[in-house]
Amino acid sequence: MVEGMKVGIRRIMFVLSVAVLISSFTGLGNKTFAQENNFDRGQSVNVKVMSYNIHHAEGVEGVLDLERIAGIIEDSNTDIVGLQEVDNHWSDRSDFQDQARMLAERLGMFYTYAANLDRDPLTEGDHRRQYGTAILSKYPIIKSENHSLSKIGNTEQRGLLEATINVRGNHLHLYNTHLALTSAERELQVNETIEIASESKGPKVIMGDLNALPTSNELKPMMSNYLDVFAEATPEANTYPAANPTKRIDYILTSDDIETVNTEVIPTLASDHLPITAEIVLDREAPYFNGEK
Repeated sequence: MVEGMKVGIRRIMFVLSVAVLISSFTGLGNKTFAQENNFDRGQSVNVKVMSYNIHHAEGVEGVLDLERIAGIIEDSNTDIVGLQEVDNHWSDRSDFQDQARMLAERLGMFYTYAANLDRDPLTEGDHRRQYGTAILSKYPIIKSENHSLSKIGNTEQRGLLEATINVRGNHLHLYNTHLALTSAERELQVNETIEIASESKGPKVIMGDLNALPTSNELKPMMSNYLDVFAEATPEANTYPAANPTKRIDYILTSDDIETVNTEVIPTLASDHLPITAEIVLDREAPYFNGEK
């Protein structure tokens, strides 16, 4: 009788384990946000993050190759990546690909996409034509929001994609952006980014193609509020143009409660920009929920 009860309990535990495993993959490779896993709260964890302007997966030689982009992310063993210049059924330049979804499915990651440009389809009934940014993550994305940033005149709309990611019980706030080409617009957008990020409590990472040098006036407020993980890089972490990088315009910045233990600029001609990575350490006592610990 006792042995039979043990067998029954083992069967129940097995079924529950399978159910938890299945639920942990809910939302994998699509825009459905994952339910939180029951990780131990507040554990210190190392996370590798990447920022990459993928130029709609067109390499320096003019060849479209989304698989090459996927391979770079995979080979770098990146946990969370912020992508800029991502097409979603945009045009024949990228074969009308839904690039964020395709990359997420190929890499087995959660993702969220933000369209900063949103156009009618070329043919009625087709997908809308979109261009913007994306965040891919091995860890569950709890929520996300795209914030439109100010622009001056008839220039390209820019945005700040915000995502809250559950990294083994620690809630990381990630902000991914691609700032404007004019310094006046970038100044507005930098201040807006700082203001938006200030509304969240807990560890924060701001990344993206900021289209400005580290010494530029418009980036001074950002550098005063966040840590530039490549500030002490030797040689300087230039990222553009990819074939002969002479400018540093791609960044990963962190709040001061995050430690950075390693950084890298990855040499590749898969885009006109070089991808950058940082291994960061999240170490808090407890996660934040709705602004509270």
